[in-house]
Amino acid sequence: MQQVLLVRMGEIFLKGDNRPYFINALARRVRYAIQPLGGTLELAQGRMYVKNVEDMDRCIEKVCKVFGVHSVSPAWQVEKSLPALEDAARELMKGKKGSFKVLARRADKRFPMDSMQLNAHLGGIVLDSNPELHVDVHEPEHTLTVEIREDAYLHVEKIPAVGGIPVGTGGKAMLLLSGGIDSPVAGFMIAKRGVEISAIHYHSFPFTSEQAKQKVVELARLLSEYTGPIHLYVVPFTKIQQELYDKCPDNQLTILMRRFMMRIADRVAKEKGCGALVTGESLGQVASQTMEGLQCSGAVCTLPVFRPLIGFDKTEIMDRAQRIGTYETSILPYEDCCTIFTPKHPTTHPKVERLEESEKALDVDGLIDEAVSGIEDIFVRFQNGKAI
Repeated sequence: MQQVLLVRMGEIFLKGDNRPYFINALARRVRYAIQPLGGTLELAQGRMYVKNVEDMDRCIEKVCKVFGVHSVSPAWQVEKSLPALEDAARELMKGKKGSFKVLARRADKRFPMDSMQLNAHLGGIVLDSNPELHVDVHEPEHTLTVEIREDAYLHVEKIPAVGGIPVGTGGKAMLLLSGGIDSPVAGFMIAKRGVEISAIHYHSFPFTSEQAKQKVVELARLLSEYTGPIHLYVVPFTKIQQELYDKCPDNQLTILMRRFMMRIADRVAKEKGCGALVTGESLGQVASQTMEGLQCSGAVCTLPVFRPLIGFDKTEIMDRAQRIGTYETSILPYEDCCTIFTPKHPTTHPKVERLEESEKALDVDGLIDEAVSGIEDIFVRFQNGKAI
């Protein structure tokens, strides 16, 4: 017997003639995930099998974070003989209590027993070897699944994974990554649709600290567990904020700042080959995220702007942040640039024409050129629990 990890694909099977493209993309991502563990990946008959890993628990954790994987099962691979199946069934069900059933699938029709015969035979073997179990074919506590393919595979657990489609099959986008709760979740959700992400962050030194910057690097690292390596572009934003504060109406500062962020992100995204911007905005959550505010900030972009969280409330976003592991980092008490120079009474119904009139007092192109020229490119990937 050999222990393997059976990896199931989900949405990929809905694809048509280009299904092999998605399968190959998923295989590359799984191989990248298991590389530190020394495992190997085999593809056979619509399944993936991870083999030769010593730390199966760690392998499960990493593979379950690969977009495109629907679920996994730690399984025993045995030869296609009845004695081998019997031994594996006894071993897998040893020590279990309660109800169970056997669910056999015979892809190889040459095997002498059909699925129903296997169910009955192996169920009897399990009952004889474990008196703590009884059969319940409708709502069992344990399901012993037996798959007869090129070899035989038996498993009991079925562990859900992140689903979605493989990163890289849906294009590339630039995520506006703050130090808050929302934007990492937005990055996760767009990557789940196969989008490769880079990230851009605005740093207002000395008003925001080096700790605030490192917090964002850590958020990118946590995201990279799911997305693969991320280029994080850190933009010096202090001069732009000071110019806005000195020369523009106080109640417009938030939305004017947002327009600069979108302009810079739009330019950098096009330079880096991205086809869209991604933000963590949720309709009505803050003053700049009213329908008018979103229209005004998006008006300066030439690329489409994706807002995966647009219909989510804060509780839903927080729940997702906790599930993907970014929440505890997001709530660390280090201010980001969005909290600097925040007006007491920001406008909630801005007009593009008024904002454009206020921007005439600024050298918009010059400020953007200077900020872009000072960008720091940080390459973040997850390896052995560290950002490198």
